[in-house]
Amino acid sequence: MPYIMVDVESDGPIPGDYSLVSFGAVLVDEQLDKTFYRQLHPISDKFIPEALAVSGHSREETLQFGDPAAAMQDFAAWLQQVAGNERLIFISDNNGFDWMFICWYFHHFVGKNPFGFSSQNLGSLYKGLVNDTFKTFKHLRRTAHTHHPVDDAKGNAEALLTMKRELGLKIRF
Repeated sequence: MPYIMVDVESDGPIPGDYSLVSFGAVLVDEQLDKTFYRQLHPISDKFIPEALAVSGHSREETLQFGDPAAAMQDFAAWLQQVAGNERLIFISDNNGFDWMFICWYFHHFVGKNPFGFSSQNLGSLYKGLVNDTFKTFKHLRRTAHTHHPVDDAKGNAEALLTMKRELGLKIRF
């Protein structure tokens, strides 16, 4: 089962009312060299300037970004390319947020979500692994957390690999 680490940047708290600005994904394996990235044109006139600022883009820039439907179709094709017909595992640092946007955009623009109906949370996985709900995995990242979705997904994938190699997490990629 291929694990796909995903990160999103948005201009607000929920999909539909607000827009996905960009997203990135990394196939979790030892190389971490299979990545996907897209920037998306807004689907709504609404945006929260502070939320958009996290992405590092202005509203004017986002208006020049690509078609959301094409981006999601490209993502589905990339997932098929890197994983074939295997069952995909969506994992992210904040799966409540990242999953919400990716799932909504897939259903809205493609008609189905290749990940199915569930996701996994990297932070919760780490907390269970170390038996401490107050611990964070973020010190296990090597790639800086820049709010570029591929950088952030890659850093999170590095943390997951470290959990496997050094902390004994039983997981197959």
